[in-house]
Amino acid sequence: MCRAVLESGEDQSAAEGINDGIMFLMAVPYILVAIIGYFVYRTYYKSQQSKKIDEIL
Repeated sequence: MCRAVLESGEDQSAAEGINDGIMFLMAVPYILVAIIGYFVYRTYYKSQQSKKIDEIL
């Protein structure tokens, strides 16, 4: 149904709106994975730093 509306070519604002919606839905999972990856990296890095400090003392 969406494809038929977009191919009709009458209303380009609808096509732009659908394209923006697709881009938004595609970007959200990547942003969430990046945020989770950052927190995992930060947690791992802090644990490695505390191990190095313990070894020095």
